[in-house]
Amino acid sequence: MRASVMQLKVDPAESVAARRERAADRVRALHGSDLVVLPELWTTGAFAYESFAAEAESLDGPTAGAMSRAARDTGVWLHAGSIVEKAPDGSLYNTSLVFSPDGELARTYRKIHRFGFDRGEAVLMSAGREIVTVPTPEATLGLATCYDLRFPELFRALTDAGAQILVVPAGWPARRREHWRLFARARAVEDQCYVLACGTAGTHADVEQAGHSMVVDPWGTVLAEAGEDEEVLTVDLDLATVTKTREDFPALKDRVL
Repeated sequence: MRASVMQLKVDPAESVAARRERAADRVRALHGSDLVVLPELWTTGAFAYESFAAEAESLDGPTAGAMSRAARDTGVWLHAGSIVEKAPDGSLYNTSLVFSPDGELARTYRKIHRFGFDRGEAVLMSAGREIVTVPTPEATLGLATCYDLRFPELFRALTDAGAQILVVPAGWPARRREHWRLFARARAVEDQCYVLACGTAGTHADVEQAGHSMVVDPWGTVLAEAGEDEEVLTVDLDLATVTKTREDFPALKDRVL
């Protein structure tokens, strides 16, 4: 399975519409990939709290439309990162969108763990409740978002649900970059899965972004890692490695709790 992780720059000087079109064009350039992954809240910026309400969209809004067309045109499974979703009752969610190669919205995931403690996302958005996996012909994807990475129980639940590849779009701040790198590897090792961790570049809302998107194999080896600017990582994943790792080092069988 060929996976491409697209680290995008969130530049406040670029309009959301222009960034949306640019991202769609970059997806279309990735013919030959089976799966393409975009970051968290790349339309607005994960820390641009004051823009959340104004930029909120429905699940058939402009970002979903653009990403659906890009997935169909390219013939890929597209994890289009996340948007600020405005639900029918007016609630806001940090919602990931996954499109099939025919452009259909295959699954959505509403972020369970909201960052900010008593401000920002934690008070502006509602929490998701559902563990979400996406079966594809090549592998089963397990979905999580950014701050979720700090909560290993979610990833164990995704593994129990059959995930072989854990997909984590993020808008992670540079000042905690080493946490990002550590957690991505830890989740891969403890769940014996591939991890595709896709972050943003640039600075928005005065928060410098960590960059350093990563592809990690089930043994914890970093197969590819981006720098701090825009970059695409394309890696061929051998899904037999997941099975072999679990057979050669069957730690998951020794679980007690």
